[in-house]
Amino acid sequence: VQLQASGGGLVQAGGSLRLSCAASGGFFSGYVMAWFRQAPEKEREFVGNIKWSDGSTHYHDFVKGRFTISRDNTRNTMYLQMNSLEPEDTAVYFCAADPSGGPFYLPYLEGPYKYDYWGQGTQVTVSS
Repeated sequence: VQLQASGGGLVQAGGSLRLSCAASGGFFSGYVMAWFRQAPEKEREFVGNIKWSDGSTHYHDFVKGRFTISRDNTRNTMYLQMNSLEPEDTAVYFCAADPSGGPFYLPYLEGPYKYDYWGQGTQVTVSS
C-alpha cells in the first residue's frame, strides 16, 4: 500500500486548508486511516482517524470541531479539512493506514505504532 499526502502550504491564522491522502496498491474496506502531525522537536501527534467501511471518525481533543476527516471511496482518497487554523497547528502532517483496524473502537487506534503504512508528509505552516 502506498500513501501520497498533499495539500499543505502557508496560510494565515484563521484560514483553511484541505489535505488529501491518496491510497494505492491493494487498499481494502477493512482499513482504518489516520492523520498525524509532527512539529519541530516534538513527538508525532494523533489528529484523527476514520473507518473506511462506514466513514465513522474520531478526533483528538485539540481539534475542537475545527477539523473534519472524510473519504472518497471511488478515489481511495482521505481528506483532512482544517478550518480556523492557529499557529500551533504548524507541523508536518502525515497520513497512515492500518489494514486490520476495521473491527476496533477508533479511540483504541490513536498510537502511531498501530499503523503499518505511512505517507511522506506535507508541511502546514500557519502564520500569526
